[in-house]
Amino acid sequence: MELELRHLKTVRAIADAGSLTRAATALGLAQPALSAQLRRIERALGGELFERGRHGVRATALGELVLERARIVLPAVTELQQEAVRFARGRSGREAERLRLGGTHGPLLGALIDLLAAAVPDVHVSTHASWSERELAALLAEGRLDYAVTGACGTAAPPGTEHLAWEEFAVDPVFVMLAGDHPLARTPEVELAKLADEEWACVPGDGCFADCFTAACARAGFAPGRMYETDIASCVHLVQVGRAVGLCRATFPTTPGITTRPLAGTPLLWRHLLGWHPATQRADTAGTVLAQARRAHAAVAARSDTYADWLAGGGGPGGTAPP
Repeated sequence: MELELRHLKTVRAIADAGSLTRAATALGLAQPALSAQLRRIERALGGELFERGRHGVRATALGELVLERARIVLPAVTELQQEAVRFARGRSGREAERLRLGGTHGPLLGALIDLLAAAVPDVHVSTHASWSERELAALLAEGRLDYAVTGACGTAAPPGTEHLAWEEFAVDPVFVMLAGDHPLARTPEVELAKLADEEWACVPGDGCFADCFTAACARAGFAPGRMYETDIASCVHLVQVGRAVGLCRATFPTTPGITTRPLAGTPLLWRHLLGWHPATQRADTAGTVLAQARRAHAAVAARSDTYADWLAGGGGPGGTAPP
C-alpha cells in the first residue's frame, strides 16, 4: 500500500484524539475499521505508530516522526489546493473579472470607472493615466490595456488605427480658462483674437492639438505667445494667479478662482474616443464599456454650468451643438 494524504490525516486524528475510540467517532468510522486501517498504515511505514494502553494511545518514536512531517505536509497541501483554485478561477474568468482602463481625461475616466462599478460589479477595474495618446495606443496594441479613453482634435485620425478599433462617443468644443477677475471672464463667449497678448497654459499631448491651436490663432490674426505645457494642477495655478489663460475641454469641472468660457465660433473641437484591440476584446464587453463612456461624458458635461448654458443656447459651429 502506498501512503496517501488521507492516511496522514488519520494518524493525526488518532494523535489529536488520544484514543482509537474517540478518533473513530471524530472520523465517523467504526472502531474496528479504524484499527484495521491503522494496521495497514503501520505496515506501509514499517513499524508501530502508537503504543496502546488502558488510558488510550501514545505515539512511538516512529509515530512522532510521522506526525512531525504530517504537521508540515498537510497545511502545505491545503494551502496549495486553495491557491490553485484561486489561480484557476482567475485564469478562467480573466476577461470577465478584470478590466484595465487607460485615459488622458481625469474627470471622464473617473466617471466611467464609477458607472462600470455599478454596471458590472463583479469586474475589477484598474487604471493607467497618461497624457500621451500614443502611449495608450501602444499599451492597447501590446495587450497591457483593455480599453483606452483618449481623444483627437478636429478630424485627426486616432493613433494606432492600423491594429486598433476606435469609436467616437462625444465631441466637445475647446473652452478657455480665465482667472475669475480677468476682464473677459464675464463675457458669454470670448473671441480668440482678444487673447492675442496672453500667455497660455495647456496639458501636454503628442497629437496635433498644438498645430491646430496655432492654425486657429493664425486665422484670428496673431501668433500665440509663450505656451506653458504642464500638468493640470500647474495649469490651474497659472490661470488662477493671472500668469496665463488656459485651454481646456468644455467638460472641465468647476474650479475656485477660474471661469471657463466658450471661444466664439468654436475654432477648436475635441473628439472623445474609446479604443480597444478587436482581437482580444469581446464585442459585448466593448459595447458595454462604450455605452458607459457615453453616459460618463453626459454626466461630466452636466456638471459644467458653462457647458450646459452653451449647449442650451445652441452653441457649436453653425449654431449646432456637437453630439
